Amino acid sequence: MVKINMEKGYYLFKLDDLLNADNISKNKLMRETNTDFKVLQRIIRGEITKIDVTVFARLCDYFDCSLDDIVEYVPNE
Repeated sequence: MVKINMEKGYYLFKLDDLLNADNISKNKLMRETNTDFKVLQRIIRGEITKIDVTVFARLCDYFDCSLDDIVEYVPNE
């Protein structure tokens, strides 16, 4: 899990946790979701600047999960 701090909260990027929990390699995920390896790496590292809803839809379908299982925004209390 990668935590990226923002002004009024933080993002948690959890794709790596999903991969580890299901023992799935990044290469397998790339092939089975037709997603560029560099895109997956940026999501895992929390280095994305734009959200591609098509990519996230493929990931959610693949893991049978919701978007907040992959990336979650947590506001400061």
